Amino acid sequence: MNFKTWKGMASLLSAAMLALTLAGCGTTTSNEGTGTTPLQPSQEQSTDLKTQYPITVTDATGESFTFDKAPAKIVSVSPAETESLFALGLDEQIVGVSDYDDYPEAATAKTKMGGITKPNEESIIAAEADIVFTGISMSEESVKKLRDLGITIFKTNPKSVDDVMNNIETFGKITDHQEKAQEIITQMKQDVAEVTEAVKAVKPEEKKKVYVEFSPGWTVGKGEFMDELITLAGGNNVASDLTGWNQINEENIIASNPDVILYANDVIDENSKTLDQIIKARSGWDQITAVKNDAVIGLDANLLSRPGPRVTQGLKEVAKAIYPDLFK
Repeated sequence: MNFKTWKGMASLLSAAMLALTLAGCGTTTSNEGTGTTPLQPSQEQSTDLKTQYPITVTDATGESFTFDKAPAKIVSVSPAETESLFALGLDEQIVGVSDYDDYPEAATAKTKMGGITKPNEESIIAAEADIVFTGISMSEESVKKLRDLGITIFKTNPKSVDDVMNNIETFGKITDHQEKAQEIITQMKQDVAEVTEAVKAVKPEEKKKVYVEFSPGWTVGKGEFMDELITLAGGNNVASDLTGWNQINEENIIASNPDVILYANDVIDENSKTLDQIIKARSGWDQITAVKNDAVIGLDANLLSRPGPRVTQGLKEVAKAIYPDLFK
């Protein structure tokens, strides 16, 4: 089936495809791409929030970069990274974004640099950026090609909420926006604490089984941030026996009988069917508890799929969908 409307989920589908074809994609540590220690909610932050240059950082590919001063011109070819950079207050420094970047509104006015899986090399070169940020969906091959052209590519590969916060911290260090980075991280930690506090009383045997479908026929297993959102929200991901992004086995989903089905609410196929309509129309899925109880719930695709500063807002939406009585 060919799908004509992916919106914010296009980059996640690309990530899923790449995860199946690129060896070693999932073998990262929680602080990969940052060169820093994972941030814990109780960890005290440094009182010196002014970057002392030169500074050297390492990205998800193991490449090290040294900056003698804050980058004056920045390009992002990943929606999640774009959101992070704008959240840090770098509007003036951002000279280009990917074709999929639609948040915040200011990003839509920036020069487009192609898609995350197929960046426009000519446009990126012409931008003369000091650094280009990219994320989970850009292949190692594409990264190498751009680097061979003399472009400084900083790649992230967040697998958890901690990874997202670490990336934001690193972006703040690189750009000398550490104070704003810590403000963002503090809010994200508060969001996580709010959710975990609300669901902590849910007994193990009472945890709801959850299935998430972010694009038609695709779900996520363990080792990815989307799976962690379900876990932090007190649910059990029925696809947790899998690793990474996977095409679904419909019979397995029926057998697992999820209590709640979450889906990206902006996906439309070539026949103008929404993702919930596709899900409910599958043979045998009418017998799933979530379908029978009308617990098939659409979530903002960007909040669900983008590992950026709003990922903890996505966590709160996931938790509300799973346990609405706990979040009234």
